[in-house]
Amino acid sequence: MRWTRRRTAAAASAVVMFLGVPAASGGLAAAVTTPSDPVIASGSLLASPRSSDGSRIDSFTITDDRNLVLQVFSAAMDKNIEVKVQRPADASIARPTLYLLSGAGGGEDEATWDLKSSASQFFANKDVNVIQPVGGAWSYYADWRAPDPALGVNEWQTFFTEELPPLIDAALGANGTNAIAGISMAGTPVLQLPIAKPGLYKSAAAYSGCAQISDPIGWNFVNTVVAAGGGDSMNMYGPQGDPMWAANDPYVHADQLRGTNLFISNGSGLPGEWDTLNGPHALPGVGGLANQVTLGAGLEAAANYCSHNMQNRLNQLGIPATYDFQPTGTHSWGYWQQALVASWPVLAKGLGLPA
Repeated sequence: MRWTRRRTAAAASAVVMFLGVPAASGGLAAAVTTPSDPVIASGSLLASPRSSDGSRIDSFTITDDRNLVLQVFSAAMDKNIEVKVQRPADASIARPTLYLLSGAGGGEDEATWDLKSSASQFFANKDVNVIQPVGGAWSYYADWRAPDPALGVNEWQTFFTEELPPLIDAALGANGTNAIAGISMAGTPVLQLPIAKPGLYKSAAAYSGCAQISDPIGWNFVNTVVAAGGGDSMNMYGPQGDPMWAANDPYVHADQLRGTNLFISNGSGLPGEWDTLNGPHALPGVGGLANQVTLGAGLEAAANYCSHNMQNRLNQLGIPATYDFQPTGTHSWGYWQQALVASWPVLAKGLGLPA
């Protein structure tokens, strides 16, 4: 295992405190009130595991006293995937894991939880590993039937069900209890993955996603998103009407979500509190705001249609879920940040943590 030695002063201080060495000349280190993270303090992962298909963690970088970046080799995709990790407030014992997914950009652009929200601050006092993979733009985090000329090989469902979780559990000392949450494009796979691997994800939160992908409206939604990234949805699940679309439709297989703690949220598409000129969660300038309240409104309204259909389907099946449907709100970060906070009691329940 190779470790890139890049610690901040805060991380170095954590090591000093862990070793019980005086923190500064002229005085002894203060009593440690929070046990040190064994990974950060030692500069070593707790194990060097391999998944059943040969996936592994090739290297990692400690960025500060709570964060590290893994380079995870995916055997299914034959490449390294960058995985950002925020460690629990108290990592002295095994803790659960939340997989937090970005939208259409796959975390490869600036539209990430770290850059566009206060997610890292929200989780600062929580005893959970927060995992943010970087990759999978425009892919719907699916296992595609064929390589795509623009988007390459996509075997993301395999990555999130077979490859990454056992590596995280062993290398970081996680306790094997997982939840998953995601925005926009990722709002579909966060409902697909608990179906694909029953019991792996105890809770799932979908923010402004479209669960219904095999009907004409849902198919058009997915096809538009994939095409925006230069991809061809034919390589994903085949032509419209191919059985693969229904086979991977969370709406069609909603009965298999029974037992999963579910949170589904959407705005209506009408402008709301975060749609203001140069606001903290608005695209910059007059043009940016115009984009947010036109394109962002259309995307949110379409996702809202899907989410209400999913609510009706789950109600028909007698499957409980928590819904957060707002009368306003576009497809933008201010609302997703609010939804993340609102969903925490549902996520926490599956993770075995206090709300």
